[in-house]
Amino acid sequence: MEHVDVVVVGAGAMGATAAWRLAGSGRSVVLLERFGPGHTHGSSHGATRIFRLAYRDPVYVRFAMSALDGWRELEAASGEVLLDQVGQLDHGRPAAVDEVIANLRASGRPVERLDPAEAHERWPGMRFDGVVAFSPDGGRCHADRTVAAAQHLARSAGADVRFHEPAERIEIVGERAVVHAASGSWNASAVVVAAGAWVSSLLSDLVALPPITIESDQPSHFAPLDPSASWPSFLHHGLGADGVDRPLSFDAYGLWAPGEGVKVGGHGTVAACDPDDLTRVPDPVRTEALVRYVEEWFPGLDPTPRSTSSCLFTNTDDEHFVLDRRGPLVVCSPCSGHGFKFVPAIAAEVERLVTHGGQPVTEWRLPD
Repeated sequence: MEHVDVVVVGAGAMGATAAWRLAGSGRSVVLLERFGPGHTHGSSHGATRIFRLAYRDPVYVRFAMSALDGWRELEAASGEVLLDQVGQLDHGRPAAVDEVIANLRASGRPVERLDPAEAHERWPGMRFDGVVAFSPDGGRCHADRTVAAAQHLARSAGADVRFHEPAERIEIVGERAVVHAASGSWNASAVVVAAGAWVSSLLSDLVALPPITIESDQPSHFAPLDPSASWPSFLHHGLGADGVDRPLSFDAYGLWAPGEGVKVGGHGTVAACDPDDLTRVPDPVRTEALVRYVEEWFPGLDPTPRSTSSCLFTNTDDEHFVLDRRGPLVVCSPCSGHGFKFVPAIAAEVERLVTHGGQPVTEWRLPD
């Protein structure tokens, strides 16, 4: 059994970036990943993810602002372009969009309030609903590129990065924890669990977790009819199928993915799943629901999907994150389908929890 400072379980975006920060501060770090490099089984893969400061919850506005500086630090360290600030559109129910506008203005960030006709004139490839907000701070993160860069940086900083090495069991031994895997065991003063959809199987007997639901999203990419058109990232706000207003939810989302087309998802594309038995064959019923949505709201897109993919959402019942410490365990998951934009800020928070402990943001605490 090897003694180390930290074991990080999960080498997706959150885990790999946290491992880089922890190893860079002089700690001995082992990073375990159950799959291989560039895998498509979890929540971090794909070309792009939305970046935005625009949230109805001011906690996330502030956290996204701190993440923005972290993205630039990660870019400087990796030498890669990881974030494009091409703008972010929110439209839909006025009450929801006005909350976004108020929070951005309260934080001193630029935002425009437009009516649907004004927005359509500026972005003719889209139709708009209710009220429109444009935030120039938003844009897209390059997801696959970020994961690969973070894994490389972690290894360069001295972390022992092990692919195809799933953590099989974690046990608490006094004030430390032991992580058991097929090739060996590691005794660590802190274990960071960034295992996404597999967090419950690793931790349910060790800490109290909130109710967690695993879902798969099935977004598709669509070709623009005008290749020169601009495509900010976008969210369409409405009420869920059950008519309940959830401040962290939205009806549909999308963004321009260079080389792939405009990625659209969320509208009829999400379904509960088992992460160990996830089919990669697109569900035609879900695809058809998305095609109808694109036909209605995107006159600038060919509604025939160019490609369809899948990824996992690991959701709490209130859609907040879980980012907390109990003894030697730091829980860095789930991120409820909207966490990627916060990767550098989450990694910094993990480092703080490992180093100093203390209390996390109230909304992200584990149950008592």
